[in-house]
Parts: sequence; structure tokens; C-alpha cells
Amino acid sequence: MAPLPPLSLLEARVLGVLVEKQHTVPDTYPLTLNALVSGCNQKTSRDPVIEASEAEVQAAIDRLKGLSLVMETSGGRVMRYSQNVGKVLAIPPQSVALLAVLFLRGPQTVGELRINSERLHRFGDILSVQAFLEELAERREGALVRELARAPGARETRWAHLVSGEPPEPAAAAQPHAEAAHVPAVGEIATLKARIDRLESELQSLRDKVEKLSAALGES
Repeated sequence: MAPLPPLSLLEARVLGVLVEKQHTVPDTYPLTLNALVSGCNQKTSRDPVIEASEAEVQAAIDRLKGLSLVMETSGGRVMRYSQNVGKVLAIPPQSVALLAVLFLRGPQTVGELRINSERLHRFGDILSVQAFLEELAERREGALVRELARAPGARETRWAHLVSGEPPEPAAAAQPHAEAAHVPAVGEIATLKARIDRLESELQSLRDKVEKLSAALGES
């Protein structure tokens, strides 16, 4: 298998959106160009948040089609697009889900990946997520993910995808000598993160329902 050439941030984002929407809004999948643009520019569950134009997304789709990572479907009033990541990279659905979340949200810890991939694939525990990540990192045809060095002050390491090349190393902690800084307890952080994740999930669920309703009304 020939090595995959590096993908741009937008190309990886397009793939991530296609994998995500295939699971979250199956009734409107494959996606139209408009739906893909909306998914790429989504404000929630995205890091970094981007503002890609329709022409830029179309250019990304065209390159991904050339790599067989995206397939075009004709029929109806508009062209629709679907992803072919698992077949091209010869990886299972669990690994496709993890890559998609990394494409959409950037580097994450194993625990974050388990939570954020729940709507794409429900992993039984953190150990199963770790196992699939290690499999992607030790892939004979070339690693697709890498465990980053632990950031200063961090309790856990994060994982990043390598589809767009080597990720930057974690930045050094700013002003480590600052006094009187409030350091939230682990319980506080976990509670806040769970609340944010729940709110993001609820908001995205509403967005998906609106998108599905728009498609049913013929507005896609």
C-alpha cells in the first residue's frame, strides 16, 4: 500500500465531518456540499474552529476523491459525498471513529477520545481505546497517530493524528512561578468538562435535527 500523502487541515476536517455525519444524521448521508461546508465550519465540537468557503471545501473534496478517500454519488438535484477511509487505510470502524474525532477536535487524551467518539463508536472502556490507538501507532504501512510528550503540569498524555504531518509539541506552561493562581481540583475539572460535553452534545443533537428537517423539506 502506497503511503498516504499529507492532508491539509481542511481535507482532514472534511473526512472527519463525513465520518461523524454518517453516524449522527444517517438519513441525510451521503452529504451535499452545503452540508459539508456547514459541518466543517461548525462552532461546537471543533478545534480549531475554521471558516472555509464553499470553493475551498470543494477543492478539498476533489483532492480527497483523487486519493479515493471520498466518493461522489450522483442522483437527485445535487451531488453527494461519502467517506472511504476504512477501506483505503485498511483499518476497522473503531479506528476510523478515533481518527475522525482527532480530525475534528485535535489532540486529546485517551479518556477524552472515549467520550468524544461515543456517538461514532461506543468503546467498552479506556483500555480498548488505548489498544486501538497503539494499533494505529504501530501500523506497518505507517503510523497514523502518535502519543505526544506530556505537557508541563498535565496529568495525562494526549494523542494526535499524523495524517497532516507531525503535530507540534505541547507548549511550555506560561508563568509557572505565578503566585496566588487558583488551581482547580480534579473533581472540579471533571464536573465542568462533563457539563460542557453534555451541553455540546445536546446542542449538536439539535443542529443535526434541524439539518435533517431541512433535508426533509428539500432545502439541502
